[in-house]
Amino acid sequence: MSLNKLITLFIFSILISSCGTIVNDANIPITFSFSDGSDGECTFQNKRGNWKSDIPKVVYIRRSDDDLKFNCTTSDGRNSIGSIKSEIEAEKLGASVLFFDLGITDAITDKHRDYQRNFIIPVSKLKE
Repeated sequence: MSLNKLITLFIFSILISSCGTIVNDANIPITFSFSDGSDGECTFQNKRGNWKSDIPKVVYIRRSDDDLKFNCTTSDGRNSIGSIKSEIEAEKLGASVLFFDLGITDAITDKHRDYQRNFIIPVSKLKE
């Protein structure tokens, strides 16, 4: 292999050094609804930010390596508090190793992380 081809390959590798960073958006859409179909409001939080939204709705949440915490209230006053686990997109890590950054860039940006895309928030049954 010629020196020019080797240099070109090296530069190309640097330019695409983090697969997750290149192909993943920082924010991901998550569809939220309550388990009984009621309406309400939720506050979501991870180390990357806070979001408040009516439910049911699709909310764009910033990817993070920590769990997404939620604090919700239905329109009739029932509360639900919990969290959604942050998961690693394993296929992105393999490409990251292939492109020589060993996941360092993704670890900084958390763009290799993901949350469950459809989440049903559990709420207690209405008391009669």
